Amino acid sequence: MRVFLETERLILRAFTMDDVDNLVELDGDPDVTHYITGGMPTSREEVEREILPAFLRYYDRGDLYGFWAVVEKSTGDFLGWFHLRPHRDADPHAPELGYRLRKSAWGKGYATEGAKALIRRGFAEPSVERIYAETMVVHTASRRVMEKAGLKLVRTFHQAWPYRIEGEEHGDVEYALTRAEWESMQHAVLPEN
Repeated sequence: MRVFLETERLILRAFTMDDVDNLVELDGDPDVTHYITGGMPTSREEVEREILPAFLRYYDRGDLYGFWAVVEKSTGDFLGWFHLRPHRDADPHAPELGYRLRKSAWGKGYATEGAKALIRRGFAEPSVERIYAETMVVHTASRRVMEKAGLKLVRTFHQAWPYRIEGEEHGDVEYALTRAEWESMQHAVLPEN
């Protein structure tokens, strides 16, 4: 197993072709995909032919950017995935943070724990100057994760969605953290209790 990161409760490992069932199950839950496809599942064929091969191609490019399967340390259960990657034709020094977790993992702090670890890992690279994440305005749970991970709201915008998603008329939000802001947070003195 190729481990990328470990946190107190999570292992972020490289995906393998053996993860097809994990991804089909994850994207088959309409609650998980509600803010992505309006709840429509992803087909096994799309996972096998497009999604998982795209995840695997990142490993040939190096260790910093990509998609990683999230496993709960105590049980070995697959919980979902995280990614840290620049968008095509975008600033390579400003990767996007993303995550998708099973419903059984919601509300346990796993998304925040993994996000903080990836942010720390990203800023360990001198070339990373900014990390950002996006979600729908109405996706309050994802917005809370971004805030708890230290990202700040920088803008609200509208983009076209290929699927009709409830709340899309309110737009999307971008949260971000620059290297200078992150370094300042690392050096902040916490008040004593």
